[in-house]
This record gives sequence, C-alpha cells and structure tokens, in this order.
Amino acid sequence: MVDMQTWFGIQQLYADYAIAVDSGKWNRWPEFFTEQCVYKVQPRENFERGFPLATLALTSKDMLKDRVYGITETIYHDPYYQRHVVGAPMVRKVEDGRIHSEANYAVFRTKYDKVSTVFNVGRYIDTIVHTPEGFKFAERICVYDSEMIPNSLIYPI
Repeated sequence: MVDMQTWFGIQQLYADYAIAVDSGKWNRWPEFFTEQCVYKVQPRENFERGFPLATLALTSKDMLKDRVYGITETIYHDPYYQRHVVGAPMVRKVEDGRIHSEANYAVFRTKYDKVSTVFNVGRYIDTIVHTPEGFKFAERICVYDSEMIPNSLIYPI
C-alpha cells in the first residue's frame, strides 16, 4: 500500500511522538500536527456507537498549544512520568494524499513515590499527511478501551 520510505516515515512519526510526550517536551507536542487538526481522546463505547462525546476534543493546533499552556502553567496536579508502548502502525488506506493508519498503545504512569501502573490502553486511529516539514497528524483519535480514566487526564495520550 505504501513504499518503504513512507512506511519508515510513519514509524518515525509514531516513535518521535511517543518520545516527545514521554520526556515532557510539551512544546514539541503540537508540532506533530497540522494547523487544522483534530485530537480526540474518546472511550471505545462512544467511538463504536458513533457518539461524539469525547473526554478531550481539540480541533486546531492552537488548541493543542493552549493545552500545553495549561499543562505547564495553570494545571495543578500530582506530577507523574508516563511511558508509551506503541505497536507497529497498520496502514488501512491511502486516499487523496492522506494516510489512514492505526496502532495499539499502552500508557504506563509512574508517580514519583509509587509503583508504575497501567494508565490508559487503546488504539490510535490516525490520518497522516506529508508536509514540507515531514509527516504530520491531521487527525489523531485515541480510542481507549476502559470507560474510566484514573484520576484525571493531564498529559497527551
């Protein structure tokens, strides 16, 4: 469906994304997206039933930047580390220059004085485009399997 160079570019996008959000480089997070993008975190039940309700729904790169500002400047929370384990992306289709792909993910959370726990598990449903700066997400829907998110969702999934 895609050539090897494209495949490796998609793999690199997924890996770079995980490294950026796991290392707390929040200012890098919006740069993985196009200007007019969609980023959603949605429970599986709502996604599969076609319900629009999402835990988090951002519809532009500027909204992602606002979220970064909240994370770094205004949200008070018990700090923690997170670590993503992301499966190999599966390209579902390529249409009109847009790559539609999916990958399973698991996010582990470690509070400074506690043991690591599974925080969120699900799959990414992505639309990727090639830009002059490289591959970027035009849409990333994080469909999580559980109906509950422990405590709160602060950092990007």
